[in-house]
Amino acid sequence: MQIVLSGMRPTGKLHLGHLEGVLKSYVEMQDKYKAFYMVADWHALTTNYEKPEDVSENIKDMYKDWLSVGIDPLKATMFVQSSVKGHAELYLLLGMLTPVPWLERNPTYKEMKKELKDRDLSTYGFMGYPVLQAADILIYNADKVPIGEDQRPHLELAREIARRFNYLYGKFFKEPQEILTEMPKLPGIDGRKMSKSYNNAIFLSDPADVVTEKVRQMFTDPKKIRKNDKGHPDNCVVCAFHKVYNTASHQMIIEECKKGLRGCVDCKMELARKLNERLEPIRQKRAEIEKKPDYIMDVMNKGNKDALDAAEATMREVRKLMKLI
Repeated sequence: MQIVLSGMRPTGKLHLGHLEGVLKSYVEMQDKYKAFYMVADWHALTTNYEKPEDVSENIKDMYKDWLSVGIDPLKATMFVQSSVKGHAELYLLLGMLTPVPWLERNPTYKEMKKELKDRDLSTYGFMGYPVLQAADILIYNADKVPIGEDQRPHLELAREIARRFNYLYGKFFKEPQEILTEMPKLPGIDGRKMSKSYNNAIFLSDPADVVTEKVRQMFTDPKKIRKNDKGHPDNCVVCAFHKVYNTASHQMIIEECKKGLRGCVDCKMELARKLNERLEPIRQKRAEIEKKPDYIMDVMNKGNKDALDAAEATMREVRKLMKLI
């Protein structure tokens, strides 16, 4: 089987955006590939280095969410990045051969510095995180990496680093190819990007009453004041959620809204029911997991060991090619 590698930064609770954009594909890929799923705690420190205590707590929550949505530890290797020290060693070695201009041209570097003005990102670790990403991928010699369209420059940089290593020391690393994942447009309840930092997210761990209350707060068409007013569903957050979670009735909802036959309150209540139907199995699985705290550690320890074995096999060859042994 081909190898797939993907990771998520433990920077907070996982929400519906993560479910639709990443976690659903994780569940599908574990049956098609030899899957390595990484809790990228070192990557979290590139922007959250001042509060490392949050990272350690978020790791446990991430495992709960992963297991709750159906990722199977018998099919996929779930591991914590910092438990596999080979990532750091390969990051160091790849950094020796990566030209600084390659990092400076990274579009995300400039974008995140602009978006996260409240944090000091003028650090070596933040500028060099694409090299760490390349190490994450190459240390398992991954064939595939699931990405969104905006992450293509990162993966191309990983391929460039792999090509440079192969040219300098001998052909060893594969050039990883992307699996482009379609991410449905799922905004936060206020219409902005769904994010914990914006306080506009619906979390996988939210109880049913909290989900219902958040749906009640969702932004709707400001021009539709009364039920019989003609609406503009393209500009409505509730309609965007119906498109994802109520596919059978979505077109009917659009037509009724445009004709003034559907009120926003009814639309929200129907959406709340659909969301809770989707989240209830996840909540139940999470509740079962939380009754067995040792289970999380068992899954984590097994995944860390399997990842460590695979990474060390790669590093032995890398050291040999770079004349370090």
